[in-house]
Amino acid sequence: MAEKQNSLKLNFIMNAILTMSSFVFPLITFPYVSRILLPEGMGKVAFAKSFISYFALFAQMGIPTYGIRICAKVRDNKDELSRTVHEIFFLNLVMSVIAYIGLFLTLAFVPRLYDERSLYIIVSLSIFCTVIGMEWLYKALEQYTYITVRSIICNCIALVALFLLVHEQDDYIIYGGITIFATSASYIFNFIHINKYVVLRPLGGYNIVRHLKGVAIFFAMSCATIIYTHLDTVMIGFMATDADVGYYDTAVKIKYVLVSFVTSLGTVLLPRASYYVKSGQMDEFRKITEKALNFVFLIASPLMLYFILFAKQGIYLLFGSAYEASIVPMQIILPTLLLIGLTNTLGIQILVPLGREKIVLISEVAGAAVNLIINALLIPRMLSTGAAIGTLVAEFVVLVVQFAALRNECGDAFRKIRYMHIMVALAIGTVASLWVRMMEINDFTILVISALLFFGSYTLFLLFAKEPLVVEIYEQIIGKVFKKKTSI
Repeated sequence: MAEKQNSLKLNFIMNAILTMSSFVFPLITFPYVSRILLPEGMGKVAFAKSFISYFALFAQMGIPTYGIRICAKVRDNKDELSRTVHEIFFLNLVMSVIAYIGLFLTLAFVPRLYDERSLYIIVSLSIFCTVIGMEWLYKALEQYTYITVRSIICNCIALVALFLLVHEQDDYIIYGGITIFATSASYIFNFIHINKYVVLRPLGGYNIVRHLKGVAIFFAMSCATIIYTHLDTVMIGFMATDADVGYYDTAVKIKYVLVSFVTSLGTVLLPRASYYVKSGQMDEFRKITEKALNFVFLIASPLMLYFILFAKQGIYLLFGSAYEASIVPMQIILPTLLLIGLTNTLGIQILVPLGREKIVLISEVAGAAVNLIINALLIPRMLSTGAAIGTLVAEFVVLVVQFAALRNECGDAFRKIRYMHIMVALAIGTVASLWVRMMEINDFTILVISALLFFGSYTLFLLFAKEPLVVEIYEQIIGKVFKKKTSI
């Protein structure tokens, strides 16, 4: 068990590094590309990616999540694992061909899309790369070190290409291609190395039908998720201008970067949680669940509050004053950090391993319906601000449904969280940093000073209050530092 826990810690560390790289890449690229492409160019790329996401959704059929769970359960049997991978890959390939046929027909007959067909075709390469990448297998096998190194290399190549090739506003197509390379090119490495983990020769005895029920549920879940995470961007694109899409996408970009950090632990725990449930280790399953929920509250709460307080400085630094209209949507949408963090834990880490995917589906359908209604009512009058409100309410609805279904199983975990300590720590961080906004200095300096004061005082108070998870992380870091010094 100790070996497994060490592996889990390593997985979390590597996924944290991967998440931090997702911070660094946007921090370097956003200030450069947003000032060149301006809201209109950024909006075109954002709309294309959101539109293609619907065809990618059909192609993937819920496989990214289903594949992790089903492969994690048979990972100790190479033949059974290989047979499962063959079946899922074939199913994914067939659905992708159908998705591409639908995409090309849509581009041919919709004038709004035909004019930018080159951009859409380039962005659609992500569908092909996702199929051959089989990322779900690598996550099921918990190959997070490989995933991290591979992704960072591709991001670095994309970063160089961005500065070399994007120089004027008409280069938005090139920018779209580079963003797809950054996120999808690493899947080519997956395809090359797949023979290390599965047998490539035909094994026979295939039964693709056995996956259809499970895939169908995850597909429905993915449909609902994609609808309320991308519908707002698509609706703005059809109901407003490319510039309005750019304003909203700016707020969403920052949210996604922060969400990836908040949900990093849950991503690592999914295969482990599925393994614990399969092997009947329910005590271990409950322990990692409690730790994941505590982690979400401790990380999401300060990130959410800090970037609400300093939204203006963050927008101006990363994108420039031309994106001032993104400030209010960003402030409205940031509470979803906590909501998404909690639903990611309740849904993906608890309900899915327990085989209760239908609850997740119901919650996401409810969220999608609410989002559609609010978007239809508010986007025509409030544009990106209306879309932000719709997203916030939708995420809250998802949380309410999932919590209601798990109130008996997770009630103790929520009661163990020290809410008062977190609230006091947030108040101290706010008082310690808010005055920095009044200083007549540049936005970068304001963010650096305020972040040090806010997060520093927040962490110090939680250490002083002996918050268990914060103390545990602190002791592990200090222990490793002193261990290194002793060895030297």
